[in-house]
Amino acid sequence: MSEFIEVAKLSAIPVGGKLCVEIDDRYIVLVHLDGTVYCIDDVCTHDGGPLGEGELIDHCLVCPRHGAKFDIRTGAAVCMPATEATGCHTVRIEGDKIFVKLVA
Repeated sequence: MSEFIEVAKLSAIPVGGKLCVEIDDRYIVLVHLDGTVYCIDDVCTHDGGPLGEGELIDHCLVCPRHGAKFDIRTGAAVCMPATEATGCHTVRIEGDKIFVKLVA
């Protein structure tokens, strides 16, 4: 997918909040933090856990299953047991609309 797709309203995600969205059978999580919206895959690379259900600590989502942490700015795995990054996607804001461009 190489185009931006409207996925949500900015007003639907409070500051410090997150929103899980499905785009073409792919689950992503949007995080509204520090005046920016970040977007990563809603999948822990350790065991497929739902990152959107995890706690947000600083700039990391913590997988609720085993505690792996992923940086919402890059998708990088920053804590064991995960060793591989999750997908990180480009976000564009236009007014109250959030658009996402998924990476492969």
